[in-house]
Amino acid sequence: MSKSTREAIVDKLRACQTDEQLLAYDAQFNIESNTGPLYLVICEFLHNRTISRAIAAKWLKTLLEDRENKLRMVSVKA
Repeated sequence: MSKSTREAIVDKLRACQTDEQLLAYDAQFNIESNTGPLYLVICEFLHNRTISRAIAAKWLKTLLEDRENKLRMVSVKA
């Protein structure tokens, strides 16, 4: 992934002011991107020290909580 692509992704993530905005960007990113799911990109950024641990934790917590909620809804319906 090029430096400009990484910077653009980080800029878009930082522009998300609410959980809903982050989740909307996650859905869009996962449809449009060939680099894999957004959570893996965030982990890569964290590993490469592109972003701080605190901001990565915030984003990953939001994504994981949303995934857990979706899994709960599916298991309740089953």
